[in-house]
Amino acid sequence: MRRYGSHVSAELAAVDGRKRLNMDKVMTVVCFILLLIIVVIPIVMIIYNAFFNEGKPEIDMFVEQVTDGKNLEAMWNTLKIAVFATILGTIMGVFYAWLLGRSDIPAKGLMRALFNIPYMFPPFLGAMAWDMMFNGRSGYINKWLRDLFHLSGMPININSVWGIVFVEVSYYFPFVFMQVVSALERMDPTLEESARIAGAKQRQVIWKITLPLVKPAISAGALLILTTSLAHFGVPSILGYAKGIYTLPTRIYAVIYNSGGSFDGIRQGAALSVMLVVVVAIALILQNKILSSGNYDIIKGKSMRPTLIKLRGAKIPLFLLAILTLILIVIVPLVMIVLVSFLKAYGLPIAFENFTLAQYVKVFTANGTIAAIRNSLFVSITAGIICMFLGTLVAYVVQKIRPKGKGILEVTSMLPYAIPGTVLSIGVILAWSGRIAGINLYNTIWIILVAYLARYLSFSMKTSSAALLQVHSSLEEAARVCGASHTEGLADITLPLIRPAMVSGFFLIFLPAMREVTTSILLYGPYTRTLGVQIYSLRDAGMIPQAAALATVAIGIIIILNTIVTKITKDRKGV
Repeated sequence: MRRYGSHVSAELAAVDGRKRLNMDKVMTVVCFILLLIIVVIPIVMIIYNAFFNEGKPEIDMFVEQVTDGKNLEAMWNTLKIAVFATILGTIMGVFYAWLLGRSDIPAKGLMRALFNIPYMFPPFLGAMAWDMMFNGRSGYINKWLRDLFHLSGMPININSVWGIVFVEVSYYFPFVFMQVVSALERMDPTLEESARIAGAKQRQVIWKITLPLVKPAISAGALLILTTSLAHFGVPSILGYAKGIYTLPTRIYAVIYNSGGSFDGIRQGAALSVMLVVVVAIALILQNKILSSGNYDIIKGKSMRPTLIKLRGAKIPLFLLAILTLILIVIVPLVMIVLVSFLKAYGLPIAFENFTLAQYVKVFTANGTIAAIRNSLFVSITAGIICMFLGTLVAYVVQKIRPKGKGILEVTSMLPYAIPGTVLSIGVILAWSGRIAGINLYNTIWIILVAYLARYLSFSMKTSSAALLQVHSSLEEAARVCGASHTEGLADITLPLIRPAMVSGFFLIFLPAMREVTTSILLYGPYTRTLGVQIYSLRDAGMIPQAAALATVAIGIIIILNTIVTKITKDRKGV
């Protein structure tokens, strides 16, 4: 009986092994196919259309675009803005991270939350606000300063390269701030204490010990600023487009817009996209070289509270500086948008007698506004749900199944985030406008959804990968020993354990997608405008008070959604 039982058990184990093998193969194949459709094909189409025309090699068009004076100037502006925004944003982020993470400055908890606020709001709304205040022709604060000091012209012109840099720094420095403040809190304080015991002064400790140890965090945050600035459309468009100041993303938009959306215009945009991808690739290579220049070991596994540095006489001045910074970059732009949204007409003095609710009535009675909000909710929620499951599937294949080519899977899923949104839009247009299998999604909501899936897949994949690494394979194996199939083990054991990470991944996608404009600006059709595109279009049409009113509504929606997200995820623990 024992031999018979062991023989049956062996057969059952073999059957279970074959089922698992088949399920693993199915999941792996599904991942490769979906990533091929969502990611690979659009990228291949960009390269193909930049160098080929109707199946024949054509390098002339690419050379013409690369050597065009306007395009070269746009590339130079792109690099200049990105480099200065990265340097200044990194300095600002590191300074405030150190101030709130390692000093005895008061109200640190409140200020830390406030310093994260710029990350919540779309930078192009901030650009709108600063344009209203310091526009070279009609900025409200500019006019007030001119009249106050009896100047002959406007004292400040935000519509410049340096104006773009200022606004981008204001909204991108939290990338570095959040990374570095977290690293500082996890750093072993005995390293700094040893340096002080050896006679090093505080400035030497910071320069020789603290900053080198958090260099990976600084580098990661700086790279986020750099790649985001290189790819960003909204701020350069609002502050520079009308003044002839182009970056590569706005130049791509102008080329396609001026061509009336023709195929030749899209091909020219593809050529410019290759230029932009090369610039981003150089940035990634530079970061890898920086990080490969040393070893970093800051977490020792011991629970230790970092030593807080006493600011003494500098405490109040630095506290006031932090408060002033928060007022300048958070409160002032929001107040300006709200005030302009109540004006009867843009240009009227900001006074109570010029206020009206008519702009909000127009916004809410216009079909385009309700449709834009509905479209944004649809693509954001749908993209969040699909990416949540697809990202988890890719993460499971990479971390648990580990097939041949898992590195290709991982890199492919992460690639779209390193590619500028404008470039990704060009690829999606080229891929799904009837040229492949006759599938034409152009001017539909579905083409925006496909672009969002590619753009945000890496968010869910990364959060699920981190959670899966903490789930030991023995848990699923124990379930199968008890008679559960591979599918049942996955559904009853693994997925419930990583559910908090999946939920976090959904919200990491949903919130950015709700306020997105860079990717969708080239993809929307007459009836598929998203919330960000609708605000941009209203402003572009000169209806600035209406744009401000809709921007105020958008800010309210973002605040409500962020509050809901915070409450939902507050008590959720990872595995």
